[in-house]
Amino acid sequence: MTIMQLSSKQKKATIGIVLLLVIAAISYYISERKVALPTMTVQEKKARFISLIVPAVDHVYHDLMSQYEDVKGIIDSGKNNSEIEKLKTEYKASTDRELLMALKPHPKSIAIAQAAMESSWATSRFFLEANNIFGVWSFDESEPRIAALKKRGDKTIWVREYDSIEQSVYDYYRTLARGNAFKEFRKATMKTDDPHVLVTKLDRYSEKGSVYGKELSAIIKFNHFDDYDNDDMITAEEAEADIETTEVEDDME
Repeated sequence: MTIMQLSSKQKKATIGIVLLLVIAAISYYISERKVALPTMTVQEKKARFISLIVPAVDHVYHDLMSQYEDVKGIIDSGKNNSEIEKLKTEYKASTDRELLMALKPHPKSIAIAQAAMESSWATSRFFLEANNIFGVWSFDESEPRIAALKKRGDKTIWVREYDSIEQSVYDYYRTLARGNAFKEFRKATMKTDDPHVLVTKLDRYSEKGSVYGKELSAIIKFNHFDDYDNDDMITAEEAEADIETTEVEDDME
């Protein structure tokens, strides 16, 4: 018997069952994304964070550095082209130097430390539900996003939702490359690669102000994240071994 042969009541009942199944499937999908993490020791928490975040940061960093070196080569040769002009528009740069400031990726140790702080070591709701590792806000209703549980007065706070961790890392680097609030940070990256110096210029990333940079510096130092700034990236296994040898279990959040 086809659905066309069913009575009116039977059709309604069938449609109702289908709708219930669809709702159940959607609910299951959402619940799967909100599965609570198991209880973890500090070492386990950090090891999980490293395995999830470091490969993504490393891949994005090398991709951006390759682009920076290619563009720098073109600019140094004096052969600027339409692609360079398009990049200037995209990154809100009016000069070649401003474009290079925007394109040069800052040290991986800073990105990893910020990811740790902003996501509570990859355990925050924003990360678990939206792959948002850096707490990047959303002001565009048309883009994928989720609402924060707490409001500011009567205002809902939204954060961006990403398809992957790598997409979140790309957008984070892009935010620092384009935002007017991070102009001094970009200038500093052209003078030094020292993460402890550079983080002092990130006071406008957080409401914590100058304290934010100090906390980032402490996380980098305590967890040896600057090891990732070497050309030869240490492996996740080496990083986990380093964690296991740390006697003080302070997650420095």
